[in-house]
Amino acid sequence: MNRPVRVALLGCGTVGTEVVRLLEDQAADLAARVGAPVELAGIAVRRPHRHPGVRQELLTTDAAALVAREDVDVVVEVVGGIEPARTLLLQAIKAGKSVVTANKALLAEDGATLAEAADAAGVDLYYEASVAGAIPLLRPLRESLAGDRITRVAGIVNGTTNFILSAMAASGAGYADALAEATRLGYAEADPTADVDGYDAASKAAILATIAFHTRVTAADVHCEGIRRVTAADIAAAEGLGCAIKLLAICERVPGSGGAPESVSARVYPAMIPLAHPLASVDEAFNAVFVEADAAGQLMFYGQGAGGAPTA
Repeated sequence: MNRPVRVALLGCGTVGTEVVRLLEDQAADLAARVGAPVELAGIAVRRPHRHPGVRQELLTTDAAALVAREDVDVVVEVVGGIEPARTLLLQAIKAGKSVVTANKALLAEDGATLAEAADAAGVDLYYEASVAGAIPLLRPLRESLAGDRITRVAGIVNGTTNFILSAMAASGAGYADALAEATRLGYAEADPTADVDGYDAASKAAILATIAFHTRVTAADVHCEGIRRVTAADIAAAEGLGCAIKLLAICERVPGSGGAPESVSARVYPAMIPLAHPLASVDEAFNAVFVEADAAGQLMFYGQGAGGAPTA
């Protein structure tokens, strides 16, 4: 058996706890697939006493020291936010560690810096979990369709808003009541701003557009409109027209005119979708992304788009 692959984990919340569980429960399968044991070297947290179910000898409050350790091969980041995640990941990359992150906000704002640092250091930067949870989406866009020309990517990439809109359509409830139900069931955070105002979906749209169209798109480039203004009357009117309302992230190539070069459009907004379209039937907290390409035609990726276990 080869030398173990040693993993440093940054963060041990909902997703991080599931990463720990999977590394332990699936140790034998992972070793067989990787060709070497995959072991936890340490876990950086702010309050060790809040993680009684984790081996205490693994916990540390010094994240910078953990990512710099010589026995660490891979750094997995599930802290979220811009800082200190960006500084820690750049430190890890410069120290020769490959990085796996679920941090959509950081990638949408400064993914180019991380990618350039990883190229310079000769290490890997992977972020499949940053968009659509467990759905294998980014790797197919980047690798499986590398020989094709993707023209459009459109989808439901935020489970909270999809649950709210689905609840409004099913019961006739207003936005406030549907949000309250989503919060009660744990689908919405105590502060749902990032979800309901579209910022979460905009970060994911930036990542999708960057990969699909081989260009740098940040969250600031994405037109963003949330669902706060969607009413029960809007839902009913859409149904009367044979449509469903979904918060969509839409990224597409825009042909140039008058000699102007082709451009890229990325936007997030509540859209009416004909009920015959596959995305219209995606309900509750599920995600689905529709991809259109010249050779492959139309593809749809569907599944669990959030949650501890799917993201882990």
